[in-house]
Amino acid sequence: MTLPTLELSDKDFNRLAQFINGYSGIRMPASKRAMVEGRLRRRLVRHGFNDFTSYCQYLFEGGGMADEAVHIIDAVTTNKTEFFREPDHFRFLADVVLPELLRGRDAPSLKLWSAACSVGAEPYSLAMLLAEQMRQSGRDIRCSILATDLCIEVLEKAIAGIYSEEMVRPIPLELRQRYVLRSRDPEARLVRITPDLRRLVRFLRLNLMDDHYGVDQGFHVIFCRNVLIYFSRADQERVLARLAEHLAPGGYLFLGHSETIAGLNLPLRPVGPTIFAKA
Repeated sequence: MTLPTLELSDKDFNRLAQFINGYSGIRMPASKRAMVEGRLRRRLVRHGFNDFTSYCQYLFEGGGMADEAVHIIDAVTTNKTEFFREPDHFRFLADVVLPELLRGRDAPSLKLWSAACSVGAEPYSLAMLLAEQMRQSGRDIRCSILATDLCIEVLEKAIAGIYSEEMVRPIPLELRQRYVLRSRDPEARLVRITPDLRRLVRFLRLNLMDDHYGVDQGFHVIFCRNVLIYFSRADQERVLARLAEHLAPGGYLFLGHSETIAGLNLPLRPVGPTIFAKA
C-alpha cells in the first residue's frame, strides 16, 4: 500500500488539533504535526482521498467526523505501557493499601479502576496482586477491576489478553508461572493471561473528558497514570475532580511520577510519591 505523502496545511492541522484537544483533552502543539500526518495517512487511503485538504473537508464540512472521530483518536493516541510499570506503586498497593482495606472486614469487597488502561498491562498487574492476596490469605474477597480507555483498538487487545513473551518479562517469575499461559506454538513467542485472571477485569471505552463517566462510584483504588501530562492544567483539574468523586472515602488515587496535584483544589492528601488518599 502506497500512502499519501502530502503535508497538512496550517489550517487543516489547526482544525484537527483543536478537534483532538476538545474531544480527548490531548494537546497537539505544532511539534506534533509530523506525528499527526504520519498516523492519519492510512485514513486518507481508507477513504480514497489524495490529500489532507480533501480529507479535512470531508470531516468538517461533509459530516464525516461522525464516523471518523473514533478512528482519528485511535490513530493519534500514544499507548505506552508495561506490566508493573512504576514498581513502587505496586509495592505500596500490596504492602500498605490492600492490608489496610482488608483489615477487620469479614466479607471484604474491593473495587479498583484502571483509567487509561491501554492494552491491559496495568489492570492485569492489579488483578495479579488481588489474586495473590486471596491465595495467600485464604480469604474470599469479592473484587472487581474496571479498566477503561479512549482507544477501541487497544481495548480489543486488552480483552484478548495476548502478549509477546518480551512484554511480560517485567512480571515476577512466580506470578508469570501462575497467571500467564505460554502458546502451544513455541515459534509464536506469545503468551496469554489465564482465564480466571481475565474474568476479574471488565473493559469499557470511556473518555476522561466527558462530563459524566457513567460508571459506579465508591472505588477503593483508582490508577490514572501517565495520561494527564498531555492535558492542559484546567483539564487536569476537571478530570481529577471527577475521579475524586468516584473514590470511596479514604480511597487511593495513583498518578504517574511526572504528574502532580499541587495547586489544584481537590479533596486529596498525599500519602506517598504521586499517591493520594481521599480526605
